Amino acid sequence: MSERKGTFKVEFLKDIEKNVQAKWDELKVFEVEAPEDGSKGTSDEKYLVTFPYPYMNGRLHLGHTFTISKCEFAVGFQRLKGKKCLFPFGFHVSGMPIKACADKIAREMKMFGNPPIFPVEEETIPEVVEREEFVIKDKSKGKKSKATAKQGAGKYQWQIMKSLGMTDLEIAQFGSTDHWLEYFPPLCMEDCKRMGLHVDWRRSFITTDVSPFYDSFVRWQFTRLKERNKIKFGKRYTIFSPLDGQPCMDHDRASGEGVGPQEYTLVKMKVVGEMKGKLAKLKGEKVFLVAATLRPETMYGQTNCWVRPDMKYVAVRLASKEVWVCTARAARNMAYQGFMATEEVVDTVMELVGQDIMGLALSAPLAHYKKIYTLPMLTIKEDKGTGVVTSVPSDSPDDWAALRDLINKQPLREKFGVTDEMVLPFQPVPIIDIPGYGDLAAVTVVDQLKIQSQNDKDKLAEAKEMVYMKGFYEGVMAVGDHKGKSVQDAKPLIRTELLSEGLAVVYKEPEKMVMSRSGEECVVSLCDQWYIDYGEEEWRALTQQAVDQLNTFTDEVKKNFNSTLDWLKEHACSRTYGLGSKLPWDESWLIESLSDSTIYMSYYTVAHLLQGGTLKGTGPNALSITADQMTPEVWDYILLAGPAPKTTIPMASLDKMKREFEYWYPLDLRVSGKDLVPNHLTYAVYNHVAMWPESKDKWIQGIRANGHLLLNSEKMSKSTGNFMTLTDAIDAFSADGMRLALADSGDSVEDANFVSGTADAAILRLYTLVEWVKEVLADKTLRDGEDTFHDKVFGNEMHLKLKETGDNYEKLLFKEALKTGFFEMQGVRDKYRELCGEMGMSKSLLLRYLEVQAIMLSPICPHVCEHVWSLLGKEGIILNAAWPVAGVVDMTVIQQSEYLMEATRDFRLKLKNLANAKPKKGAAPTLATPPTHATVYVAKCYPAWQCVVLDTLREMYKGDKNTVVDNKAVSVEMGKKPEVKKFMKKVMPFVAFMKEKVALSDLSVLDTSLPWDEMKVLSENISYIVTTLGLEGVDLALSSDLGEKGEDCRPGAPIIAFRTEPSVTLQLTNNQPFTGLFNTACPILQGDTVKNITRRLARMERNIKEGTPVSLYRWTDPVMGPRTMPDMKTPLAGLTQVMEEETFNITLEKNIVNLGDLTLEQGLIFRVGQENAA
Repeated sequence: MSERKGTFKVEFLKDIEKNVQAKWDELKVFEVEAPEDGSKGTSDEKYLVTFPYPYMNGRLHLGHTFTISKCEFAVGFQRLKGKKCLFPFGFHVSGMPIKACADKIAREMKMFGNPPIFPVEEETIPEVVEREEFVIKDKSKGKKSKATAKQGAGKYQWQIMKSLGMTDLEIAQFGSTDHWLEYFPPLCMEDCKRMGLHVDWRRSFITTDVSPFYDSFVRWQFTRLKERNKIKFGKRYTIFSPLDGQPCMDHDRASGEGVGPQEYTLVKMKVVGEMKGKLAKLKGEKVFLVAATLRPETMYGQTNCWVRPDMKYVAVRLASKEVWVCTARAARNMAYQGFMATEEVVDTVMELVGQDIMGLALSAPLAHYKKIYTLPMLTIKEDKGTGVVTSVPSDSPDDWAALRDLINKQPLREKFGVTDEMVLPFQPVPIIDIPGYGDLAAVTVVDQLKIQSQNDKDKLAEAKEMVYMKGFYEGVMAVGDHKGKSVQDAKPLIRTELLSEGLAVVYKEPEKMVMSRSGEECVVSLCDQWYIDYGEEEWRALTQQAVDQLNTFTDEVKKNFNSTLDWLKEHACSRTYGLGSKLPWDESWLIESLSDSTIYMSYYTVAHLLQGGTLKGTGPNALSITADQMTPEVWDYILLAGPAPKTTIPMASLDKMKREFEYWYPLDLRVSGKDLVPNHLTYAVYNHVAMWPESKDKWIQGIRANGHLLLNSEKMSKSTGNFMTLTDAIDAFSADGMRLALADSGDSVEDANFVSGTADAAILRLYTLVEWVKEVLADKTLRDGEDTFHDKVFGNEMHLKLKETGDNYEKLLFKEALKTGFFEMQGVRDKYRELCGEMGMSKSLLLRYLEVQAIMLSPICPHVCEHVWSLLGKEGIILNAAWPVAGVVDMTVIQQSEYLMEATRDFRLKLKNLANAKPKKGAAPTLATPPTHATVYVAKCYPAWQCVVLDTLREMYKGDKNTVVDNKAVSVEMGKKPEVKKFMKKVMPFVAFMKEKVALSDLSVLDTSLPWDEMKVLSENISYIVTTLGLEGVDLALSSDLGEKGEDCRPGAPIIAFRTEPSVTLQLTNNQPFTGLFNTACPILQGDTVKNITRRLARMERNIKEGTPVSLYRWTDPVMGPRTMPDMKTPLAGLTQVMEEETFNITLEKNIVNLGDLTLEQGLIFRVGQENAA
């Protein structure tokens, strides 16, 4: 961000914000209660909006703020619509992150001292390799880890905290989880208050069992979910952290958010024949090389097995006593999936490298060749699969390119000790017939793309996508028991057969690398756990109904929800490490952080009655209730309309809480990042359905998902320094300046962009708005009286923008609301000011404009608008104002104004072209004399032949502008019309012109005349036309006066002809000191008046401001006057003022100007400003 020249304006806005916020606090503006009458809030009466409570391991950044702003703008608008609005705000501390960070701090102090002195380590760059299985990707899942994006510079947690500006003394305290819970939530609340959020802070809380009322609520939810058979126990595959000893869910990860288990078919290839070298020790044992594949149907086409010569492998003994060869990473995953004799322990028999197992003879399941061999491939990935890869060159471009290289290059075979018999006899085996590629698809595509070797990585990637996608969706099996079946049908059948015959097993590993916040790579574990049974048939069907009725505001978000419902299954909801609430029926488990945050929006409705004004809720509260009194039966009564519970809580208190819930629920709007659709947001919909299965009126009504926020077109990152916290943004731009830039950042699910330049410009715009309001209120020259044409236009355009802005706010299109409700509103005002000119603006209209402008902008910039409201002398606060009622918009008046602006724009362009016109070739250059006058020609209707064309086109469009009107058909029709035969050369160009106008507008452009008087509009605005063109006068005439030349003039498209009237130049002298004005040679036209000349003078002299009076004087004694020494004390001595009614005459032959009988040989004196005669 470039350095700002000064901070006065931003400090001016911050002072306004401080004063306005103090006023709001005093009035408790955002504290709201349900009505005492017990009424249920309808969508027309109340509005409940929430933002996913942010995780409290740092201050809020601009990305958080962007999403929060959507809630803020929505609730600000709905409040103006007369609804009771509630925007509560909690703080999330459940899960592993805070616990893991606190433990890291404590561990670093223990290992390296306090403050710690860390060892210096050289950075290593991992080798990049590229051989991997092709996966049909699920595009609904996220591509990047949000946690990774958040992480700043520094390997150690202490260094990360240091990058936040903390001292060593402060960081040491973060070794305790309690300090995290006490430190960040109050800072977050303070920052949000500085932003001016419309939040009822009485309802705020932090999660986990340190907040006993919220803990009671979560335990009640889980008790009921288990009773309803939504929570189950058993062995399930899950991403697991061995170091933490528990499942590692999204919120527990340092990287790999959104990554799940990937299931492979692990094909067992038995070593046959002699084992040499290190493997000789395994003589007599059953040894298998195991390969993880996603394409078991291709096993018929195996010609060899790939291993990487330099990769490390291990031979491990399984519980079955078999010895499997794979990478250590794969063996580690297997140890957590029940393969080993001792759970979670890898029984390593020996360590190997790929060259140790090169040339091994194998028996591969289903393979055409009874014996195949291990061969070298250098691009196998170590972090994917087992490091052992099956080779099917008929259907894998990578395999064919590598095998072909070995067949064609003897030195390559010799390098890795591979004999000819291991390679040369093996040719691709036809196994799948693919339309367009045949039964050797990989061979065909490799030839088509002219791939020379296995090093053509880009072309091989293209070939792989071509073959795999088409093969999966269109391929037909050409061999085996399932010959003739489609690949999609045969694949699961072949896999089942391999598994049932013991030729393969199920193996899983993370789709991508997942790192826990404890700093360890995670595995997939088959472990005992409590899980929520998402995807259960009946539950899913009911949830589909909830998604169907859900307002997602965009089709893409709805599509993502439906996609998530298709694949979402069981979700582990328990853990043993971290912070959180304990499972009510087994307190050795904690509730996972994505599972305790699904219906907490309902807790907000009663939180202010329980929390007692504190985040932990451990003090006295409004109802004098303790947490142990909040039994499941009490929560049933409040939230599920259950029977009256047996409790010591007074019935009046129970009813008050129930009344709050019944009024505020359902949740009207949830705003979140789009990356939460596949997890948190879908879980929330599922859980609302589970808790209120019979009460659809309690299901979430709207969810708006937005993209991530870029900062100045780049991803926000602490490590690169392109990062900004909420408090930094307010310091730099003020709250309202930042809010305006956030609104302008974007509305779609694509990534938005916060631009510092926009925020800087917002500061200037808002400051200018306040100053202009002051100027208007102090302006004594504003006009009263009847409305003029421009007043009517201004009023109608104001109402139009009001309607458009209201529609944009309703649709949560805040960038558009800012555009129509502020930027375009200012444009409407500026146009009105320009058009009024000397006539002046209407006082009543301007005051109405200021009121409407303040209200329309207040959801986005409430502080400045509140200040403007007070300047206008309005009662109360603007937040309690009513959204203005838009009057009936007279579109005819607006069309007339648009016509006027378009016509004058066209006139100015023609005038400019005239001034820049070059002489024709061969002609002598002429001195351009600026035009002084013009005639505007107007067409009442089109010429007769054009009317025929227009009527014919209208018939051919058949009422739909999207109808394809063929030019040949038009030409044929025109040939039948006797009225146009004379003009056939002009017909088709005219047709093309009108078709283009229809495409850009609508069928109304085919009307043969305008529905209003074009001549009248121009006549009423002659003064504006003259002024904007800088002319002396403009005449109006009908296009019929031009004869055939007038055919270019059409209704709504006048033409203009400029001319220059003769003039004589007269010297005008200013005798005032310090004005910057001296002598001016001013042209005088026949019949000029003082008004004409002073207006012309003002155009010529920039130092004469618009609206400033100018007076003209002549010498009383035309002979001696000019020769008399001027006296500055009596500047008007010897001068006579030229009166308005006097007329100037010119004699061109003598080049003189006469005023009556007086010849003005010595010119005139002009003075600027109000004068008193001496």
